[in-house]
Amino acid sequence: MNLPAELKYSKDHEWIKVNDDNTALIGITDFAQGELGDIVYVEVETEGDDINQGEVFGTIEAVKTVSDLYMPVDGTVLEVNSTLEDQPELVNSSPYEDGWIIKIKINDLSAIENLLSADQYREIIGA
Repeated sequence: MNLPAELKYSKDHEWIKVNDDNTALIGITDFAQGELGDIVYVEVETEGDDINQGEVFGTIEAVKTVSDLYMPVDGTVLEVNSTLEDQPELVNSSPYEDGWIIKIKINDLSAIENLLSADQYREIIGA
């Protein structure tokens, strides 16, 4: 199971990678994409919106199910990964790189401290 140590994780199976300019990329974990199966569609209609931690920022559709995507911290959605429109399978093949879902501006950087480390997330999923 691929869980990069430099990322933070939510109990809802999202990862967040914080950049130096208080922005961050968010996607779903390798575990989550494996549980969902083949991803066929990613829908995010919240670009430009302020989303609170725990609120839904989009949905992800796999062959067998549709799942909500939850915001791991308060922030503003700056960008949606437009590559996923034509290649949603990147969430499966490259969940931490090409398969990122949104880029946000973080409202409060200290909120990152409340998220899980790779080891803590690994314990939750039993890996």
